[in-house]
Amino acid sequence: MFNKKEIVIDPYGNEHEVLDYTDDYVGSKFGFWLFLFTELMMFGTMFLVFSIYFYQFSDDFLHHSKSLNIFLGGTNTVILLISTYTMGLATLNLKKGELKKASFMTYITIILAIAFLIIKAFEWGAEFSHDIFPDSQTLVSMNDGSNIFFGLYFTMTGLHGFHIILGIILMLSVLYKIKSGSLHPKHYIFMKNTTLYWDFVHLIWVFVFPIFYMIGA
Repeated sequence: MFNKKEIVIDPYGNEHEVLDYTDDYVGSKFGFWLFLFTELMMFGTMFLVFSIYFYQFSDDFLHHSKSLNIFLGGTNTVILLISTYTMGLATLNLKKGELKKASFMTYITIILAIAFLIIKAFEWGAEFSHDIFPDSQTLVSMNDGSNIFFGLYFTMTGLHGFHIILGIILMLSVLYKIKSGSLHPKHYIFMKNTTLYWDFVHLIWVFVFPIFYMIGA
């Protein structure tokens, strides 16, 4: 009785023998959605804080928004849009068994993510060159509205950049798993969760970009 096999059926009607629960498709996906929900609450709180202070210091927020480089911010928006597409293609290729194409598209997505970080580094560098960064003398000498605007700017874009780096690490893990054979058409939940995470990262930027770069345009 202890050797009886346990069979589960996936969403496509295919039967699988349960060897352990580390390969639980539904559980893995549900758990990852819970993780994204906590992320959404964190960023949602920041957007709420931005809205409150924007109401209090509208003139300062509009003024400093004009100082940000909307061209570079827009370029990064396009980069993330394209990277979301390439990551989606990578997932589709993996499901079709086209492992080389899946790896190639994942590499392209990593390159685009690195390009995003490089552009963001140039943006931050420009702010730093004007002595505008947290606790700098120039920023401290400004009024409360200016300090809050740039405080939120560095916090939210910095946190988003951290998520970009985490996404790159996940994609490198995808490449390793494809190469090792642990990711394949019948076991691709890690790839789907990574793609879902990358969609979330892009979605957050879709809101970050307009509230910082476009309100003063």
